[in-house]
Amino acid sequence: MPWLGGGGNEGPGSYTVGTMSERFDCHYCRDPLQGKKYVQKEGRHCCVKCFDKFCANTCIECKKPIGADSKELHFKNRYWHDSCFRCFKCYTSLVNEPFMLRENNKVWCSNCTAAEDAPRCKGCFKPIIAGDQNVEYKKMVWHKDCFTCSQCKQVIGSGSFFPKGDDFYCVSCHEHKFAKTCAKCKNPITSGGLTYQEQPWHSECFICSNCKKQLGGKRFTAVEDQFYCVECYKECVAKKCAGCKNPITAGFGRGTSVVNYEDESWHDYCFKCTKCARGLANKRFVCHNGKIYCAECPKRL
Repeated sequence: MPWLGGGGNEGPGSYTVGTMSERFDCHYCRDPLQGKKYVQKEGRHCCVKCFDKFCANTCIECKKPIGADSKELHFKNRYWHDSCFRCFKCYTSLVNEPFMLRENNKVWCSNCTAAEDAPRCKGCFKPIIAGDQNVEYKKMVWHKDCFTCSQCKQVIGSGSFFPKGDDFYCVSCHEHKFAKTCAKCKNPITSGGLTYQEQPWHSECFICSNCKKQLGGKRFTAVEDQFYCVECYKECVAKKCAGCKNPITAGFGRGTSVVNYEDESWHDYCFKCTKCARGLANKRFVCHNGKIYCAECPKRL
C-alpha cells in the first residue's frame, strides 16, 4: 500500500507543518517565521512558499509539486497527490485500496489488472474473466457465446463442431457444405461409411437386398444394381447346377466357371460324360436323350 505523508506524519520523505511560536528564520529566504505557518523537513524550517519551491516532491502523475497543504502518497520512491492516485484504466481512486504498479509508473486497480492480464476472446477480443464460460481449442479461447458457426452464425458453445482451416462449422452446416452424399439415401455421410465402385454409402444403407444385413467388410455379389450376401445369393439368385443340383456361385469358392447349354447350367467340374465321367468343359460333347456324353461313349451305347 502507498504511504500517506504530510500533515505531521512520520516516514520516508515526511515533514511537519505548524505555526512558529519561537523566533526562527526560513532556511531559504531568511524571512522570519514567528507567527507564520512553516514546514520542518529534515531538521530545517522553511516557509510554505519556499517549501513548495525547493522541497516539495513532484507528483508522478500530474508532474506538479505536492505542496505543504496537499496530502501526499508515496510508493517505492514515487509520489502522488492523493487526488492523482487513481486507476490508470477506470480512474477509480486507489487511496486505501489494493493496486498494482505497472509499466510507465501507472497504477491499476485489482479489477482492471485482472482484466488486462486475462486471455483475450478470439471472437470479440475482450478479456475472459475468471468465472466466464468459455471454449478452448488448440490454445485459442472464446467466450461461450462468441464461439459461432462460420456458416449460419449460430452459437456452437460447448456443442460438437468441425474445424476447417480458420473456420468452424456446426454439425448441420458441415454436413451440407462438406459431407459426401450416400448413393442410396442421398443424405450426407457424417462419419464412417464405405465406398463401392467409387460411390460413397452409409454402412447402414449398403445391405443385402434380401435379408437386409449390412455388407460392409463381408463377401457379396451384385446383380442388376442389387446386392446379395453369399447365403441369399445362393438361395434366391444363383442358378442350380443340372448335375449336382447345388447353386452355382461363381466367385464363391470352388466352381468359378459355368457351362451353359440350352436352358441348363453346370459347374464346370459337374459337366462330364454320363457314362465315363470324363470332364467335358471346353471339350466336344454329345447330347443324347437329354444326357451329356463325350464324343466316344455314344458309339458304345
